[in-house]
Amino acid sequence: MLAKRIIACLDVRDGRVVKGRRFLGLRDAGDPVERALAYRDDGIDEIVVLDVSATLESRLANRRTIEAIARALDVPLTVGGGVREIDDVARLLDAGADKVSINSAALARPQLLSDAASRFGSQCVVISIDARRDANGYAIASHSASRPYARDPFDWARQAQTLGAGEVLLTSIDRDGSREGFDLDLVRGVSAAVSLPVVASGGASTPESFASVLQAGADAALGASIFHDGDARASDVKRACRARGLTVRP
Repeated sequence: MLAKRIIACLDVRDGRVVKGRRFLGLRDAGDPVERALAYRDDGIDEIVVLDVSATLESRLANRRTIEAIARALDVPLTVGGGVREIDDVARLLDAGADKVSINSAALARPQLLSDAASRFGSQCVVISIDARRDANGYAIASHSASRPYARDPFDWARQAQTLGAGEVLLTSIDRDGSREGFDLDLVRGVSAAVSLPVVASGGASTPESFASVLQAGADAALGASIFHDGDARASDVKRACRARGLTVRP
């Protein structure tokens, strides 16, 4: 059995870590390099860096910030924000990313996933899906959750897998920054729809909440404010996971 992964997310804007609730009300949460190093030293398995204003500002994630984080780290780094074309994927990989997360551009042009997988390998391509509950179940949104998209996350995850994505970064918009626990129904649904690794994001509340979402089918669980605010450390999360019988990395 593959070990479950614990991931820290750094939402970045203007060179600083920020965090809000349901993608709104962003507050400063520190220096990205300092945060990344602290989480690595505590045993985090991977870091995700998302430039939260890049797509809205029609630009690529800040290369200088990505390079600084990548130079400091020796754990896998996923980067997203503002990817619009295949050369953008190349630029982020050249800046030090191990994987590139694509969201809004893939919805607009799904072929981008196939192009990226063909050129760089599926292991580098992460489909980022932001989903919220609606009257019909779930629907996805793009552009930092500001634009609703009339499509359910389960069907889109299946198509993304067929197109060549190698991983799903699944965020519950409703739970983002809420500290109310992960949306287990959403995670179960997407995990059942694809054979890809699913990274659950949105709602981490306690070390035990990570264990719950991993038991619900996620291959990895991501936290942001729970780590930024010092309410839990990666070591606490892994201890809780082991207590539930889950295999996690040292």
